[in-house]
Amino acid sequence: MTDLDQRYATRSVPRYTSYPTAPHFHAGVTGATYGSWLAGLPADMPLSLYLHVPYCRVICNYCGCHTKAARRDEPLLDYTDALLAEIDLVAARLPGRMQTVHVHWGGGTPSLLPRAQFLSVVERLHRHFAFDEAHEHAIELDPRTVTPELADTLREAGITRASLGVQDFDPVVQKAIGRIQPFEQVAQAVERLRAVGIDALNFDLMYGLPFQTLETVTETIRLTRELAPGRIALFGYAHVPWMKKHQRLIDESRLPDSAERIAMADHAREKLLDAGYRAIGLDHFAMPDDDMAVALDAGRLRRNFQGYTTDTADTLIGFGASSIGKLPQGYVQNMPDTGGWSRAIGDGLLPVARGIALDADDRARADIIEQLMTEHAADIGEIAAAHGLPLAHFSASIADLAEMAGDGLVRIEGSRVEVTPRGAPYARIAAAAFDIYLQRGLARHSVAV
Repeated sequence: MTDLDQRYATRSVPRYTSYPTAPHFHAGVTGATYGSWLAGLPADMPLSLYLHVPYCRVICNYCGCHTKAARRDEPLLDYTDALLAEIDLVAARLPGRMQTVHVHWGGGTPSLLPRAQFLSVVERLHRHFAFDEAHEHAIELDPRTVTPELADTLREAGITRASLGVQDFDPVVQKAIGRIQPFEQVAQAVERLRAVGIDALNFDLMYGLPFQTLETVTETIRLTRELAPGRIALFGYAHVPWMKKHQRLIDESRLPDSAERIAMADHAREKLLDAGYRAIGLDHFAMPDDDMAVALDAGRLRRNFQGYTTDTADTLIGFGASSIGKLPQGYVQNMPDTGGWSRAIGDGLLPVARGIALDADDRARADIIEQLMTEHAADIGEIAAAHGLPLAHFSASIADLAEMAGDGLVRIEGSRVEVTPRGAPYARIAAAAFDIYLQRGLARHSVAV
């Protein structure tokens, strides 16, 4: 581990899938607030939709998602009924049948919804929203659940992209994280999806897992190349047992240390680049002809709660327990417990637990952070002016980058801040210099690498 790695890689900073980040949401934003925000949207504003299904058959030891185990279908049936009702409630408050350019299903394992229920949700969305002809309809999948019947259901629902949670192909690592899925099983899932025309595929891989080594990471990437997904997300495992109690099942003594994590991240990145993938932002990789690589070149790459995305809509409507929505006025998050969420909907209420209204400072800092995370560069003066603020408003944040600039991790030229290639793994730290909330709160975050 170099001196730079020692000083930066272990710093705790947010992933910046939003700004302000979720720990700073508060109960002052209510369902009534959300209703007024929905009604105030311009009728011609394009939307994105996110549907959260917080159920898995079994909870993996490493999981950081908001989900719980459902070994029977009854909870899924009840959840679908509430989800349909929530869609109706939200649609009734919108100014019309608004155009939708992107749909994303997350979880949990959203494909656990039985076929009839899954298709009923899709039908309800089409009833209330006007889908753009070229819209992307994406879903996160557990490869172990991809049966021929599921693949056919996804085809009928209009799914165009699937993200498979692979993590690692090594059997020892898989046993340690509680997710046994041999290469052959993942390959079969890929084959079934492609057979029905779903050939836009993402793989999620992880480093920093128990028992991982450079050799196991190399083999995982070799096997991944055989299946040729168009995109890969390479995440560092975030061990946060104070937030996710089931992570206590992981033996911390078997986790790689900071130096080993950094070596794994660097090694995996090198192997993916050698395989022909392009680096996208902090932790994504895409083939050169993939829409994500094209968006990067065109300056259209964005970042939201799903990570890096080609979705350019400024409004994201979230459905389901714990889901987060983003509107021009601010962020809203639904109640995290399915019981409270469902009861609120049954009472005809928008099931909002908390959120945050945005002001000019929030919007400007959000733009700066997003550009540093996506393009690794931001003109602070230009962004400040766009939000009616003077450059001096961000003088303290720019000054906070002095250490990184001295180490060659960022360049500051006039009002432009650029993350250098050497500093790319630490883009989150550069972004954190503009996070005015980070200094106010006590939220704990994952390490930078």
